[in-house]
Amino acid sequence: MRISVYRKAHFNAAHRLHNPNWSDEKNKAVFGLCNNAHYHGHNYDLEVRVTGEVDPDTGYLIDLKILKDIIKSEVENAFDHKNLNLEVPEFKDLNPTAENICYVIWKKIKAKLDDKYELGVRLFETPRNFVEYPA
Repeated sequence: MRISVYRKAHFNAAHRLHNPNWSDEKNKAVFGLCNNAHYHGHNYDLEVRVTGEVDPDTGYLIDLKILKDIIKSEVENAFDHKNLNLEVPEFKDLNPTAENICYVIWKKIKAKLDDKYELGVRLFETPRNFVEYPA
């Protein structure tokens, strides 16, 4: 039987949308308030979806404690109460847009999962704005 399981998580983080190859004027025109030189923050909500075949011996697709621990170590501990631009190595040279944050989270979790699983990540930057990978 093929099925999906979900796990929700939450983290708070600050960021600044900025392209160092552009002038200050162009950055402000493109990114608006999100280009604030003093950064700004979001209360991010995360939904992680794992899809695959149920193990006939356990009745589980994946032990949700394992998924919880992966999300805790790879996302919550890495991103929560951090300035993404300054404290998270993945964003040293990558603009921390919601799209890029979502993809980085997907890569970090995927690296810890068995290849037999499909993974989907949905990241809410606000209650009304969210991104999903893969689309």
